[in-house]
Amino acid sequence: MKFLETPTRNLFFTGKGGVGKTSMACAIAVQLADRGLRVLLVSTDPASNLDEVLRTPLASHPTPIESVPNLLAMNLDPEAAAKEYRERMVGPYRGVLPDAAVASMEEQFSGSCTLEIAAFDEFAKLLGDKEATSQFDHVVFDTAPTGHTLRLLTLPSAWSGYIENNTTGTSCLGPLAGLQAQTLIYKQTVDALADGDCTTLVLVTRPEPSAFREAARTSSELQELGVHNQHLIVNGVFKNQTPTDEIATAMQRRGDEAVASMPETIAGLDRTSVPLASGGLMGVDSLRRVGQAELKIQSPTLPTPHLPDYPNGLGSLVDELSAVGHGVILAMGKGGVGKTTVAASVAVALAERGFDVHLSTTDPAAHVSATIAADELPGLSVGRIDPAKETADYTAEVMQTAGRDLDAPGKALLEEDLRSPCTEEIAVFRAFAKAVSKGENGFVVLDTAPTGHTILLLDSALAYHREVTRQASQMPESVEQLLPRLRDPDFTRVLVVTLPEATPVHEAARLQQDLRRAEIEPFAWVINQSLVPLAVTDPTLRQRQQHELPFIEEVKSTHASRVALVPWQSEPPTGLAGLRRIVAAESSLTQ
Repeated sequence: MKFLETPTRNLFFTGKGGVGKTSMACAIAVQLADRGLRVLLVSTDPASNLDEVLRTPLASHPTPIESVPNLLAMNLDPEAAAKEYRERMVGPYRGVLPDAAVASMEEQFSGSCTLEIAAFDEFAKLLGDKEATSQFDHVVFDTAPTGHTLRLLTLPSAWSGYIENNTTGTSCLGPLAGLQAQTLIYKQTVDALADGDCTTLVLVTRPEPSAFREAARTSSELQELGVHNQHLIVNGVFKNQTPTDEIATAMQRRGDEAVASMPETIAGLDRTSVPLASGGLMGVDSLRRVGQAELKIQSPTLPTPHLPDYPNGLGSLVDELSAVGHGVILAMGKGGVGKTTVAASVAVALAERGFDVHLSTTDPAAHVSATIAADELPGLSVGRIDPAKETADYTAEVMQTAGRDLDAPGKALLEEDLRSPCTEEIAVFRAFAKAVSKGENGFVVLDTAPTGHTILLLDSALAYHREVTRQASQMPESVEQLLPRLRDPDFTRVLVVTLPEATPVHEAARLQQDLRRAEIEPFAWVINQSLVPLAVTDPTLRQRQQHELPFIEEVKSTHASRVALVPWQSEPPTGLAGLRRIVAAESSLTQ
């Protein structure tokens, strides 16, 4: 890896869930420590699996890794930090304000932005205060702060006056309210991140178009903030060892095509390609091999993967979904797991069963709508919620209402706050509410849905007016009826989409907890892109099949009452033909 030739003191690893940033961070930390350098490895991921990867129980303080003498690691807990922070902000109002108002405040501080700020607060204690890590040669951070967090923390010190006088209930400045005393540490932290002589930001991605797009967006956002010292790791690059294996041949072709069409934003970065591991990167020995040329695996004598109670395919799930005859179907999940594809496949299958179906997607490439429109599939209409347009319209509305009487510093803060992920979530929510209302007379299938946190905000009239309508005088009927509709299991069916890997499964479990907090019980889980049902002979893929089994079993036994298993597709699952293949794959699951 080129950046390890002359590594900077601080190494930040960032990337969407499931791309392998924890594995890469651990591998780099181990390899630096093997050179005799003192290394601290830190994670602030709420679902950190550093313990599992390093096979060492970790705590919130540096813990020695026995098999790597110079390496210490720690798991910071942003959930605990956010809980303490929330209580610090809300506690003084207990017994002073009505219980409903206090509950609304607690929910205000329970969203992703509070967690994001709390995570950065933990980072800052290590990065902004040089004395805290002076005994180490290198500090490796498993998770990097987002561009949104960094922008918020570089804003002018107009916070105090703005927050004291602000009555608009903006979504992210509330979580910032208690951080003003540490502005010096935050400034030093931001300065350190932007200093290319001491910090490298490592973007971890997979050889897939959606992962490359996310990495490009992150890279651009951070470069705008002065974080220019970036390196790209393309993790999981597959090279076929068995020319007669059609699945292996197709997998290499798809990866090669994705790399060839990589966005220009990241194509020019220094790059490291890491071969697809034959199994999980667990244990120090496997981490030491990361970045080296993958040794050819001799044909292992592995049994054909088998589950005692094999999950059904997507076709059986569609049969159950169609029984009611109408309602809303939501495909929910983290980015990159294929929720748009699953939603489109379900919509096509329902339409071909004779139902009227409206599919609403946020797919930026719009492959689905273009192909379906051309073929004119009877009974299926396709719409697109454009997050950029919805957010722009919503931002303009808020600036004209909540921002009308603010001074220049106040408007600057409000404008920055409106660039946050929370704003897009609320803006898209309004379009989502309108789409859900159409489920009374047919099926509505959406790949966009509010999080459990947003739903809970809407459960309070005060929170609703603060977070959604801002200063609107009337509540639209579609929004008024949304919460009862979402909580009605005969009207709304939620499909939690994931991949058969550790991080996507654990992130999906947290999503399910959020939904249950909002009194919404998921209907089923969909495990996407599985190799288990496929007939493969390539030794790497055979071992990958075995690696998937415990995560499939975890979903079946711990998280879901219904599970659908969708095989990895040799051809990109776009257009009517590709979507039909996903549902028709049912037969291959019973071989």
